[in-house]
Amino acid sequence: MELLHSGKVRDVYTDGGDLILVASDRVSVYDVALPTPIPDKGKLLTALSLWWFEQLADLVPNHVISATDVPAEFAGRAIRVRRLEMIPVECVARGYLTGSGIKEYGKTGAVCGVPLPPGLVEASILPEPIFTPTTKAPQGEHDEAITFDDVVAKVGAETAERLRDVTLDVYRRGAEIAAERGILVADTKLEFGWAPDGTMVLGDELFTSDSSRFWPADSYQPGRDQLSLSKQFVRDWAVGTGWDRSGPAPEMPPEVVEAARNRYVEVYEVLTGRRW
Repeated sequence: MELLHSGKVRDVYTDGGDLILVASDRVSVYDVALPTPIPDKGKLLTALSLWWFEQLADLVPNHVISATDVPAEFAGRAIRVRRLEMIPVECVARGYLTGSGIKEYGKTGAVCGVPLPPGLVEASILPEPIFTPTTKAPQGEHDEAITFDDVVAKVGAETAERLRDVTLDVYRRGAEIAAERGILVADTKLEFGWAPDGTMVLGDELFTSDSSRFWPADSYQPGRDQLSLSKQFVRDWAVGTGWDRSGPAPEMPPEVVEAARNRYVEVYEVLTGRRW
């Protein structure tokens, strides 16, 4: 087994013709890894992704080969996956207006070139989910919002349409499943790649607390910030320290680490119905 890539929060190893994705306890905000890990984060996100891949297996093929055929030292936090030719686009679906979306909407009335009705506020539910892709920036750089036409220019019209349609299908199904369990999925990020036979395959992670914004449905109220059950909690804390979003990032105090871990555990337990 050979280390292929060490990212902000994940390490990738080659093992024969397969890849081993290992999720660490590191946490990254605004594309910068914080120096303080969150205990069990890697295992929680791995378990949650695997659960979601099972739920949506009939909708789109995924890259998972095995969650058990991995090196013993990585047990619980690693997945053996297929090698894919990754498509250089971060596929984001939004069902609610928040984050960078509300900022762009305030300036242009649109998000990634998708026009939206006037009068929307923070956390407004959108008339229908929208596809708001970003670039896939190298480590150390920031992803940038792009339009659908930009995706067409990058990967071609047919692939762009498939990315948009599958992303929105996955979001709708996932949001429906989560809503049945009392959790709203405000938005989520997906990544896709090509298998050797030309099949478009879902890769990376799926509907985790790092790749999605989760809100409790029972306290949802548009027009204000929502209670965050995802990594957004850590982002908000980091910005609140006065950090300028460039390295080095601040150390998380123990109470913030504990509160963040509790959110990761809560989302896992509520969605899967399993005790952590």
